[in-house]
Amino acid sequence: MSDIAIKVPLRERINLRIVAFILIVGFIPCWVLYTYLTDMMHQGVVGKEGDYTRVELKWMSSFDLDQVAGTINDVPKRWREFDGKKIILRGEIWSPDSSSPEIDHFDLCYSIAKCCFSGPPQVQHFVKSRAAKGVLPNYGGLVEVRGTLHVKVVPGPEKIASVYQLDVERVDPVQ
Repeated sequence: MSDIAIKVPLRERINLRIVAFILIVGFIPCWVLYTYLTDMMHQGVVGKEGDYTRVELKWMSSFDLDQVAGTINDVPKRWREFDGKKIILRGEIWSPDSSSPEIDHFDLCYSIAKCCFSGPPQVQHFVKSRAAKGVLPNYGGLVEVRGTLHVKVVPGPEKIASVYQLDVERVDPVQ
């Protein structure tokens, strides 16, 4: 018996199904890598929109802080530098004292359902938000909040009451 190699043209070996399979399988790791690299590049400061800086609340709240004896120096410098600056945050409104359609204060959290899987809620996960003027709409779900951020550790009776405070100018639902 002789070994006869039959040459099949490359065009016949690669067909549309193989190309589609490679594209679909390759898309998933590429998307994950793209998302990770983009996140690492901006590290929570997404960009400017006029006078406002868009900041990711999850990044702002992801640091360790002693919930009783923490000080302003325990807050990372990059977040302390936003004190007095106009920012845009996305998150969810948590208003335990009111179910009214209009509120004058609330806590903003990046995700009420996802923030506290690793134990009790941390004070730095919530931004104490107060209407700069009048009242604000009380939306359910994801909202975009614009205002002036204040970064200071405010003591409470048993533990720290807040790290971030926001004078809210506007609240809009995210579509």
